[in-house]
Amino acid sequence: MSEDERLFEVRRWLRYAQEDLTAAVAMIGRREIAPRHICWLAQQSAEKALKAVLVFLQIDFPRTHDLDALRNFVPIGWTIQADLLDLASLTEWAVEARYPGDWPEAIEADARFAVKQAQAILATVMADFAQHGFDVEKTGEGGERSDGKEPG
Repeated sequence: MSEDERLFEVRRWLRYAQEDLTAAVAMIGRREIAPRHICWLAQQSAEKALKAVLVFLQIDFPRTHDLDALRNFVPIGWTIQADLLDLASLTEWAVEARYPGDWPEAIEADARFAVKQAQAILATVMADFAQHGFDVEKTGEGGERSDGKEPG
């Protein structure tokens, strides 16, 4: 993968993380939306933000939803690596929000807490990128393709 392709992928991971978080925030307080969906989107946002860092650093990572495991791949010098956030509770929503099981149903308070965690993770990751000289401003651009083809 070329440098341009890698940076395109990093921006794509970050854009997806932001889109998941935006959707989660938009769903809070809506009675027709199950809180578990919000929790899942919050977890997905955090996961994609962490994976964006790993793609940027060219670190291979396993296919996992475990946020603590992903963060452990990030080297010292990145705030997100040293941050003492407990990611285990957010990680749980990767499965518990999608499948019935012997765990309690998510409630609105769970959804609000998950969103706050995801917001903190994404903000820290974005600040880390800025500290490491990566232009995060281009992250919000959509419709770009790395293959040069027009959409549709």
